[in-house]
Amino acid sequence: MAFNDRFRLSAHAVITNSQKQVLQVRATYGDKNWGLPGGALELGETIHQAVKRECLEELGCEVKVDYLSGVYYHSAYQSQVFIFKCTLVEPTAIKLSDEHSEYQYFDLSALSSVQLCRVKTCIEFDGEVDSRVF
Repeated sequence: MAFNDRFRLSAHAVITNSQKQVLQVRATYGDKNWGLPGGALELGETIHQAVKRECLEELGCEVKVDYLSGVYYHSAYQSQVFIFKCTLVEPTAIKLSDEHSEYQYFDLSALSSVQLCRVKTCIEFDGEVDSRVF
């Protein structure tokens, strides 16, 4: 690995409702899968700035960052993924961008195994940031 090599970095939000369900958004591009709100960091941006910006862009509302719970290497995308627990400042104000067709709160049992691991670790955060390869 050389000094000038580049990495992909993304920041994503775990947002829950009062039933401990997790907010996901459905992409209008690529495989059109469901996923946590968030996305790639922009040049010169911190991970905290990125998750706030991405949530504002994707959900049309601000989030409060509660804590960073994990940093994961996603081998399919050769990307480091930062997972934050976040809270919607105004939960009823969600207005999706063109990047997403719908949003929904999901029970943990409906999540993929990778997403379940990340989300469960986030929700059950013990103060130690998790790090794994998927």
